[in-house]
Amino acid sequence: MAKNKTVETDEDVYAFIDDFVDNEQKKKDSLELIDIMSTLSGHPPKMWGPTIIGFGRYHYVYKSGHSGDAPLIGFSPRKTAISLYVFTGLDEHFDLVKPLGKFKMGKACIYIKKLSDIDIDQLKTLINATIDFLKDKHEYEGC
Repeated sequence: MAKNKTVETDEDVYAFIDDFVDNEQKKKDSLELIDIMSTLSGHPPKMWGPTIIGFGRYHYVYKSGHSGDAPLIGFSPRKTAISLYVFTGLDEHFDLVKPLGKFKMGKACIYIKKLSDIDIDQLKTLINATIDFLKDKHEYEGC
């Protein structure tokens, strides 16, 4: 079975932001997201793989038997957009995404250009729903 590439590392989150993010607005947004996500998750930021900043951890097991660990929530300040990993992808949670503001959707990923494009209170509501769902559905590691 293939190993997961996106695993928690000991890399410094703030050094990553300083070194990798060249847009000043994206740096400011990244620091604000760290504050929001740390507060809501109760976990400090950790690097997951080379570019994802994650908070908390849960263990998943698919029907296929594939299993692994993933952050409860997270984001990645990529060149074209900030990828937000704060959505379960479930139909019942789409109502929480619709009023978010200006964004694009991936399968279960939300892409924004900048934080000012979205409603921060709605983002917090979405994050809380996602954390609650993941803690209920999966083996949560309160680390």
